[in-house]
Amino acid sequence: MTFFQEAITDPALTDSLSEEKTLSVMDLILNGGTGSIVIIAVLFVLLFVALYIYFERIFAIKAASKIDKNFMNQIRDHVTNGKLDAAKLLCAQTDSPVARLTEKGVSRIGKPLEDINKAIENAGTLEVYKLEKNVSVLATVAGAAPMIGFLGTVIGMILAFHEMASSGGQAEMGSLASGIYTAMTTTVAGLVVGIIAYIGYNHLVNRTDKVVHKMEANAVEFLDLLNEPL
Repeated sequence: MTFFQEAITDPALTDSLSEEKTLSVMDLILNGGTGSIVIIAVLFVLLFVALYIYFERIFAIKAASKIDKNFMNQIRDHVTNGKLDAAKLLCAQTDSPVARLTEKGVSRIGKPLEDINKAIENAGTLEVYKLEKNVSVLATVAGAAPMIGFLGTVIGMILAFHEMASSGGQAEMGSLASGIYTAMTTTVAGLVVGIIAYIGYNHLVNRTDKVVHKMEANAVEFLDLLNEPL
């Protein structure tokens, strides 16, 4: 057996090589210095905020999109039979944006159609505002997180090159490279947080648009009901 073969089969050498190749995430974070730790902590806070807003909004939008398929049929029957109080009661018992818009329209029956339409539009604007509550924060996180991560990398690079300059250009390449790849972890963390927030934001926008379209369709159906001959 040659020396090279013995070295490969040597358990101690194998363990040493394994340890050198192992890269712990915690080591990357903790070895990056105070600045890197602070920036990573900020990014974790942003990630928590983004996830909280996403799940809070997704449940709220899901609840807002639920409505009985026979709701408008019942409203039609009540309005046609002149039972406006029953129609208002049905709207009050149904907790959804569509029901609140319909209630606003029912309460305006007897006034000009243009006034009813305007009242429904104003109520719709308020409902959309409620659905989009804090969603813009996700967009802010999606844009800010990568920049914060890149800021951490720039700071780490500056410190690494400062160390090299302070040593008169005699700094060890191993320690210099270690400082550089540790600094790069903030960019990776920022991109991960930004991507998660970006995907969450777009998903919420799509879900909100579906609820808005449903609100518009029911508003048009209600106005058509008022235009029907009694």
